[in-house]
Amino acid sequence: MIGTLNALVDRVEAAAGDELDLADFARSHGTTEYHLRRMFSALAGMPLSEYIRRRRMTLAGAELAAGATSLIDVAVRHGYGSVEAFGRAFRAVHGIAPADARRDGGPLRTQPTLRFRLSVEGRSPMDVTITTAPELVIVGHAVEVPLIHEGVNPQIQEHIAGIPAEEHARLKALSDAEPNGILAVTGDTPPNAPQGTMLTYLHGVSVPPDAEVPADLDAMRVDAGAWAVFTASGPFPETLQNLWAATATEWFPSNPWRLRPGPSIVRYLEFTGTSATCELWLAVEPA
Repeated sequence: MIGTLNALVDRVEAAAGDELDLADFARSHGTTEYHLRRMFSALAGMPLSEYIRRRRMTLAGAELAAGATSLIDVAVRHGYGSVEAFGRAFRAVHGIAPADARRDGGPLRTQPTLRFRLSVEGRSPMDVTITTAPELVIVGHAVEVPLIHEGVNPQIQEHIAGIPAEEHARLKALSDAEPNGILAVTGDTPPNAPQGTMLTYLHGVSVPPDAEVPADLDAMRVDAGAWAVFTASGPFPETLQNLWAATATEWFPSNPWRLRPGPSIVRYLEFTGTSATCELWLAVEPA
């Protein structure tokens, strides 16, 4: 995977303003576009689309600062069909208009070319189980929340706090399928989703596909398939977020599995508010 990601970076550099056929690139490297985008985002800390935009605007800014005379030529060279669209992308990256960069030479923000390297980690074995589950139905209370990569998501906290204790008891009584117990389910996040993207969070339980769902509950159907179940214990939410990152940096590169479309599911085995023992369920398929 590390070699594939570096080849992808090289392809981005060679493409200049041309459209990148990522699906074809992924097939030629024996993987899927979905898995490639998710791994890139996890390891680079930004979606692939954002990296491409930053690189193009870095090169465009250098051309303008060097005295390029035609804004439309620069825009087309970097994949934009109009000066207006180019100007919006340029301002989003650099904070100034292209004309200002050409006149004043900056200030400009540079996105260096990424290079992925394999570091020897894994000194602590990861506790993971591969399991196959039939179609799941998760029922509970859903809400739209912004994607936050680090720290507590206050909107999720507010959502959970607003669910009465007796409703938690009712949900637990409905739980009748694996993974059992109260679940924190994040709907399948688009691989290119930047921080702030709205996504569905569902606080609920798993029930059989043929179960009768109470009318006052939201439901999310999840396809049958394989799951990689990771277990971790420690401070909350850092332990869970670090576990997510470790799956990308340590587990997937060294195991014959890749992500398939599906939500991420967290089952809390113990939770004190500041620490947790939990399972992270990720939908996977053979690589």
